[in-house]
Amino acid sequence: MLLRPRTLVALGTAATAMVLVGTLAVSTFAQTPAADREIAGQTLVVPDYAAVMTVPRDSYSASEGVDSLVAGGTNQDWAKLVLLYGGWPRTDENVTVILRWMRQENYVKTWWNRNNPLNNGWGSGGGGGTGSYPSLRSAAENAAEALNTHPGYAGIRESFAASSTTDATEQAIWASPWATGHYANGGHWHYEPVEVVTAPAEAW
Repeated sequence: MLLRPRTLVALGTAATAMVLVGTLAVSTFAQTPAADREIAGQTLVVPDYAAVMTVPRDSYSASEGVDSLVAGGTNQDWAKLVLLYGGWPRTDENVTVILRWMRQENYVKTWWNRNNPLNNGWGSGGGGGTGSYPSLRSAAENAAEALNTHPGYAGIRESFAASSTTDATEQAIWASPWATGHYANGGHWHYEPVEVVTAPAEAW
């Protein structure tokens, strides 16, 4: 087909216009921020009454383990270690009872005496509680084992398991065969707060 000059001029003009429009569009798109380009031509309308959803998250609290309690090295840490090995809750009541109990058996300032804070005869080589352990960690394990095993200590372990009041657990201790004098059924028991004292590192 033979195209007339005027037709050729018209086609050329149209082609040029299309190139210019395309170039302008590309240039404009390139200068548009990425975030705007992704939603170009779309409008997102969020109503004022739209609810904001809060996703609940589980809360976690760190629980002291054997290593952290040994690193702490205090009489309070040792009391918690006994409870940990025994499988009992480390409540304030339970910890308080063991601290008071330790004070009845040894001086607070030297509570780690013979690495046997409760003068426990179980596994210490001293039936009357005069034996010793290789470490305070071992002493805590043996104290927990004795309390969990000996039938005469059932009342003590039940009170610890129930996180009973200090009075209830202490009465279970007095009634048990742990001490031959039964702490004078509480007459020799002391209730003032026990000082927190750190044992030498080598005792652990």
